[in-house]
Amino acid sequence: MLKVENIDMSYGDLQVLWDVSFEIRNGEILVLVGANGAGKSSIIKTISGLQKVSRGKITFQGQDITNKNPEDILKMGIVHVPEGRRLFNEMTVEENLILGSLWGEAKAKRFETMEMCYELFPKLKERRNQLAGTLSGGEQQMVAIARGLMSLPKLLMLDEPSLGLAPVLVQDVFEIVKSVNRQGITVLLVEQNVQSTLKFCDRAYVLENGKIVLEGTGQELLNNEHVKEAFLGI
Repeated sequence: MLKVENIDMSYGDLQVLWDVSFEIRNGEILVLVGANGAGKSSIIKTISGLQKVSRGKITFQGQDITNKNPEDILKMGIVHVPEGRRLFNEMTVEENLILGSLWGEAKAKRFETMEMCYELFPKLKERRNQLAGTLSGGEQQMVAIARGLMSLPKLLMLDEPSLGLAPVLVQDVFEIVKSVNRQGITVLLVEQNVQSTLKFCDRAYVLENGKIVLEGTGQELLNNEHVKEAFLGI
């Protein structure tokens, strides 16, 4: 579905990605894992067009999307749910969801998709008229994911969805990710929570200092000695 080939990316004079290559297959949950500052979020930003690459190529369903505008990439079906949720706190849950469906097919199917989101997140239906800023952290993450689904993604990219959540809520978020995937949506998940994500993903890549250093199935990487030592404390 998506192929990243030998990309370099910098913030000004500071290079953060070196020769990064990986692919995402249709219908899978792919995880990028690594420590804080490894470059995981930077990869998602380059795919969604928020940052430009200085070298390399990104293709989506056979089309070159390298350095395209974020709006054009969104309309192709690539949706980015950013780290930190980034909700409009003074707007209601439902108003935040509507903002995910302001163009074309997503707008035409707005109410149908919204009902699907409310089925997936029953708590949001109860709080549809509540201001987003008054929700708990876990509920705000649900709104962020639901707003992404309102854009009718083919590929949903989630940047650290478990960040800042209590451990009991982290597993709820991962169950949501699996539910989204069962809807037929391909998922790219960026996470620091290595052990939990490797247990349920189809495949994963390990990023260290802006470079891909390992790849394999979730189980293969859980059994990898380097991963055990570097991330699992074993």
